[in-house]
Amino acid sequence: MWTRRMLKTNAKQLFQKNYWVCVGVAFIMGVLGTGGHNGANISFTYRQEFHEYQEYGYKVHIPSISPAGALLLLVIGLFAAAAAVAFYAFVVNVVEVGGTLFFIQNRTGMPPAGTLFAGFRSGCYKNVVKTMFLKDLYVFLWTLLLVVPGIIKRYEYFMVPYILAENPGMDSEDVFALSRRMMEGEKWDAFNLTLSFIGWELLSAFTCGLVGIFYVNPYCRATYTELYAYNKIKAYNEGYIRSDGGQL
Repeated sequence: MWTRRMLKTNAKQLFQKNYWVCVGVAFIMGVLGTGGHNGANISFTYRQEFHEYQEYGYKVHIPSISPAGALLLLVIGLFAAAAAVAFYAFVVNVVEVGGTLFFIQNRTGMPPAGTLFAGFRSGCYKNVVKTMFLKDLYVFLWTLLLVVPGIIKRYEYFMVPYILAENPGMDSEDVFALSRRMMEGEKWDAFNLTLSFIGWELLSAFTCGLVGIFYVNPYCRATYTELYAYNKIKAYNEGYIRSDGGQL
């Protein structure tokens, strides 16, 4: 059975041997996968100023929007949302798989930063896009039902990018089935592993992301890769995957 200390100790040693490349790869992955919260802050500030204007007797004129204008804004919003989903599905998820492959290969070698884009060159681009999109869709739909099942599904499919990284042509259903089997009895421990990085995330926030860029992000990526490596060995020993990671 793995322990958090074991995974993290191995991860530190492995990402530091190829430090700057790991930092760069993790940085690009983080930029593509990170969302901001500025909208909430702006909304709060506007409401606060609105109440201040009311308190001092100022009149606030909120412009009215015609039905045609509202429809136009709706169409623009839907188009922007569709474009964002498409970008995430066709670019971000593929980079995620390539970056995952980089950290897998970093365990035994010194892969180049270009490995980040391996998903575009694998010859199985469509399958990678489809499988990662389905993973996100399943987790999203389960989260809509209840938050807890969504979290469970997230960890049930935790191994999907890792399996795809080494087997980009594997059928989607086989990838999901293998991830579920590899995560049997591991989901709660994996959840606690994620929680163990909260202190580092807070420190990263206090340093305006600098600690995250130069340490926490590659450290987390390397640690989760160690979890995959352990689960892969366990699966091989239990006889349901080949030594190359494919399903029997």
